[in-house]
Amino acid sequence: MNLREVVERYAKLASGFGQPVALNGFGLTAEETTKLFSAFDEDYHISRFFHFSNSEGQSYLISGAEVTHISIDADIQAVL
Repeated sequence: MNLREVVERYAKLASGFGQPVALNGFGLTAEETTKLFSAFDEDYHISRFFHFSNSEGQSYLISGAEVTHISIDADIQAVL
């Protein structure tokens, strides 16, 4: 899944940009979720638009932190 696909999937799952969405909603395996979102989190040009949080639900280890949700800023569309 590339960045555009992640943002499109997020937009379908969220009620709007900036709203938290459970990472398990992306339909990936735990390994795929960890690998994909860790890679995006390590890229400064992308990670500044991604905000991870930890609340109830399945957690994933993203760049060494346990997280369950992501919110994405609308400004990410400028990078696509």
